[in-house]
Amino acid sequence: MSAEATNPATAGPAAPPVPQALSAPAAPRRKARPRIDLRRLGRAALLGSATRDKLPDAIGHVVEAHRAHHPDADLEPLRRAYVLAESSHRGQMRKSGEPYITHPLAVTLILAELGAETTTLTASLLHDTVEDTDVTLEQVREQFGEEVRYLVDGVTKLEKVDYGAAAEPETFRKMLVATGNDVRVMSIKLADRLHNMRTLGVMRPEKQARIAKVTRDVLIPLAERLGVQALKTELEDLVFAVLHPEEYARTRELIAENAARPADPLAEVAEEVRGVLREADIPAEVLIRPRHFVSVHRVARKRGRLRGTDFGRLLVLVNEDADCYAVLGELHTCVTPVVSEFKDFIAVPKFNLYQSLHTAVARPDGQMVEVLIRTHQMHKVAEAGVVALGNPYAPAPESGASDAPANDASPAEGERVDPTRPGWLSRLLEWQRAAPDPDTFWSTLREDLAQDREITVFRPDGGTLGLPEGATCVDAAYAQYGEDAHACIGARVNGRLATLSTVLRDGDTVQLLMGQDPASEPSREWLDHAHTPAARIAIQRWLATHPGGGTGTDDDAGATEPDDRGAAASTRETSVRETTAAAPADAPRPRRADVLADRPGAAVRLAGCCTPVPPDEITGFAVRGGVVTVHRVECAAVARMKGLGRAEIGVRWGDTAECRVTLVAESFGRPHLLADLTEAIALAGAEIVSATVEPPSQQRVRHTYTLELPDASRLPALMRAMRDVPGVYDVSRAQHQAPAS
Repeated sequence: MSAEATNPATAGPAAPPVPQALSAPAAPRRKARPRIDLRRLGRAALLGSATRDKLPDAIGHVVEAHRAHHPDADLEPLRRAYVLAESSHRGQMRKSGEPYITHPLAVTLILAELGAETTTLTASLLHDTVEDTDVTLEQVREQFGEEVRYLVDGVTKLEKVDYGAAAEPETFRKMLVATGNDVRVMSIKLADRLHNMRTLGVMRPEKQARIAKVTRDVLIPLAERLGVQALKTELEDLVFAVLHPEEYARTRELIAENAARPADPLAEVAEEVRGVLREADIPAEVLIRPRHFVSVHRVARKRGRLRGTDFGRLLVLVNEDADCYAVLGELHTCVTPVVSEFKDFIAVPKFNLYQSLHTAVARPDGQMVEVLIRTHQMHKVAEAGVVALGNPYAPAPESGASDAPANDASPAEGERVDPTRPGWLSRLLEWQRAAPDPDTFWSTLREDLAQDREITVFRPDGGTLGLPEGATCVDAAYAQYGEDAHACIGARVNGRLATLSTVLRDGDTVQLLMGQDPASEPSREWLDHAHTPAARIAIQRWLATHPGGGTGTDDDAGATEPDDRGAAASTRETSVRETTAAAPADAPRPRRADVLADRPGAAVRLAGCCTPVPPDEITGFAVRGGVVTVHRVECAAVARMKGLGRAEIGVRWGDTAECRVTLVAESFGRPHLLADLTEAIALAGAEIVSATVEPPSQQRVRHTYTLELPDASRLPALMRAMRDVPGVYDVSRAQHQAPAS
C-alpha cells in the first residue's frame, strides 16, 4: 500500500523482481491467463482512453475477468472508480518504477479472477486513495455509496505519526473489527498483500523479512480461515522464498527434476480414473493438481525421498453432491484404496467452508496417489472462500437486487451483522475488546491464529459453541458467559461430572455449573487450563485488579470453610470419613432382599461390585464353595465371567423388599455439605451402614455411601433427594471392577 508509493523525483531504478517461479503458484487453480506486464499496464493507465462513459483500456483485464463470473454486472462503478483512482494517484510511482495505479489495478484483477462482485472491485480500485492521496472518505461515500466507503475505510492504515510503534497492530485491530461487519474488507487486504509480496524484491532484505513474517503469522492464517486457498497457497510460497531461500531453492530443484522425468505416474493414474468413471457413466472432469512449493517441502520432510506421485494430487470435479460419493464408490471398487486416507469434508465441512472428499489409491509399484473429489461449486468455494459468496448484504434475487453498489445503502443502527461471519471471527472480536494494550493484542492475535482446527461443542439447550482444538471447560465457560464465568465451579461433559481442566472433543455436550456466591473468583490455576485468548485475558484482568486473589487452587477448592458451625461440621466429617465398610463384629447382621436361585440348597450372595436391588434385572454365577453370586445384568463382571466360560444360573427376586445398596454422590465442596447429605439420606428413610469421602480434587468431591433401605422401591426417591442437595451434581449406583471369583 502506501509504503510503496514514492515521489517520481526521488524514485530510484527498479530493483530486480522476485524470481518468476516464486510468483507463479504450481497448482493451476483457474483458467490460465497471460502474466500481466505491469509497465505496459502503467502506460495504458496514463495514455489509454478515459473519456466519459467509455471503459478505459487499462481495466480491460479486470472487466474480462469480472464478466467471466458476473456476465450481467454493471460496469459503470468500475469505470468511475478507475477514473478517480488514476487521477488521484497520477504522478505517484512504486519503488519498482511502475506508475502507482498499477498496484490497485493488479489487486482488483486478483479479486476479479476469484469472482468478487462489483462492489468489492470498486472498493479495491480505491483502496489506497484515502491513505495516499487527497481523496476523503466523505468523497468516496458521496460518489460510490456507504458500502464502498466502509470497505475503503476498513483497509486504510492508521498513521504512524498518530500511533507510533502501535500503528501496525492497531491497524490490524481496526481491520478485523471492520471484517467482523463485512468480510470483504479482509478479502481486499489479502489481495493487496499478495500483490505487494509478488513485488517485494525491490525492498531492502530486512524489510522483506519483516513483511514476510507478518504475512506468515497473521495474513496467511486469516486467508486459511476465510477459505481463500488460491491466495493462501501463493502467499505461503512467497513467504517461503523470502524467509527460507535455501530450502526454497532445494524444493524448486526437486520440482524441476520431477518435471524433467519422461513418464508422469500421475498422468497414468488420471487416465485410469477417467476410464473407470466413463465405464460407470459418471460425468466428471479429472485434473492433475501440482503441489505448490510449501506443500512439496512439507511432504519431503514427512516422507523423505519423494516419488513421482508426491508432487501432485488428482482432482475430480462433478456436478452434484451425490456424484461425489458415486465417484468414491467406483474408485474404491476398481482401484486399490488406502482406507486410512479417507476423509469426508462434505458431510462435515471445515470451519472455513471447505467441502471435499479426500481419499487415496495405491499403484502396483507401491506409490500412493491422493484424490480430491468435489463439485464445481465446492471447487469455487475451496479456491475463493468468502470471496465466492459475493455480497452478503445484497437482497434476494427475486427482489431485483443488482450487483452494483447501492448508493443509499447504509448500516443499520449499531454494528452490521454479517451472516457469513464465522465463529472464530466472532471469538476474536470478543477478546480483542478486552486486550489491554496493542502489544498484548498483537501477540495474542498471532497465538490465536496459530491454532489450526476448530471444534464444535453442544450446550444442553441445543445451542453450540465454536472453540479451537485443545480447548477446555474453562474456555467453554468464558466463551458462553464472558466474565461471569468467574463463578463457574465445574462442568458436566456428556452427562458426567468433569473438572474444568477437561479437554473437550468435537461433538461433546457441555453443561457448565455456575456457583451462586457473588464473591466467586477464578483460580490462578485456571490460566494453566485456558487455551483461548478470551479466557486468558479475562482471568488475567481479574487477577490484575484483585492482587492476592485467586490463590485457591483446584486441589483445595473443595475444602470446608470455618464458620460458627465449622468445628462441629469438621468433627462430623472426620468421623464419617473414618468409618469403614466393615460393620462391628457384634453388630446384628443386616437384612438383605431375598433372592431365589435355580440351584436348590445353594447359598446366595449379592455381589458387592454392583449391589443389585429389586427390581434390577439380575443373573447369577457359581463361585467357590457352591455360593451363587448375584449381579446386575449390566455389571462389567458379568461380561468378564461369560468370557471365561462361566455358566449362568437363573436367579429371581423373592418377596422381601429390604435391600442394601451402594451409592456414589459427586459434588463440589462447600461448608456443611456432608451434614446436608446425611440429613437428606435420613429423611428418605435409609440407614447409613458406611460412608467414605475422598480428598477433594480440582473442586470435585466424591462420596460413597452403603445404605440399608426398608423397601427397594424407595431407591429412586432417595437418589432424587440426594441430587437435590445444593452442590451435588450426580448420584449413581456404584459400579466397582471386582476381580473374577
